[in-house]
Amino acid sequence: MAFQPTKQAYSGRIREVTLGTGDKAVTVGGKAVFPFHGFEGEIPRPPRVAMEIWDKDPSADWCEAAKEPFRDVLSDPVAWARKCVEEYGAEMIVVQTKSADPNADNKPAAEVAAAVEKVLNAVDVPVVVWGVANHEKDSEVMRLVAEKGSGKRLAISPVEEGDYKQIGAACLAYRHIVVASTPIDVNLAKQLNILLGNLGVSEKDIIIDPTTGGLGYGLEYSYSVIERIMQAALTQEDEKLQQPVIVNVGNEVWKSKEANLSAEDAPELGDPSRRAVMMEAITAVDLLLAGADIVVMRHPDAVRLVKKYIEKMM
Repeated sequence: MAFQPTKQAYSGRIREVTLGTGDKAVTVGGKAVFPFHGFEGEIPRPPRVAMEIWDKDPSADWCEAAKEPFRDVLSDPVAWARKCVEEYGAEMIVVQTKSADPNADNKPAAEVAAAVEKVLNAVDVPVVVWGVANHEKDSEVMRLVAEKGSGKRLAISPVEEGDYKQIGAACLAYRHIVVASTPIDVNLAKQLNILLGNLGVSEKDIIIDPTTGGLGYGLEYSYSVIERIMQAALTQEDEKLQQPVIVNVGNEVWKSKEANLSAEDAPELGDPSRRAVMMEAITAVDLLLAGADIVVMRHPDAVRLVKKYIEKMM
């Protein structure tokens, strides 16, 4: 007699949200079972991998392993985005607006938005624009980004309780997607979705960013929170949590100490050119198993590993 696995009963479904427009638009969500549990029910589409770029040259902050695949384009966000799409097969681009950070470059909002606009015009895949989690600066920047990206159905992140009215209104006006960001807590994620709904944002225009830590930096807590969101959405019919989930993996993993230590500084940690790649891939896979629908990644080798994993699991 063939083995028959025990099957979970599900009563909910993750909503579908479409990023971008035209032939390259990407729809995420739709699953009616736990991640990769295709033997239990319907998973209409696989999770997606997005690749990040920065709107400034990150050479001073990045280790050699991170810089190597992009060494020729790090100072040019447009060329960087094109390389991710044309050479590394990126299905989505995430523009990290690091130059806007008031504690660093603090570039004017108009200048930041103009740089983002150039990227939007250079690629035909969906784009997520990621701010610096400063309410005042993000509100200023994202209002301009929303206007310049009118008609492109961007995803704008992070939209937090302290700025959801300002950024949410801009997303409503120009028909973009809100990435609702809360600090690793199920109830806070639900509450922000309720606030956005009260503002008038449609459930078809919300993606959850529960925030996350990389491997060794709170990953297990992030995993448990995303898993609990999936449980509430799929088995407890909690309609306010039935949104796709995005996780900003690359940015978290590559800023950790272990990802940047040289072979001389940490000989016991192995080859530094592979160490952070594996840290990034492992973090992404763990969060996909928890329920993430989009993982934002940096290194093309890590991207390839994760895409192969998704293909096998689907």
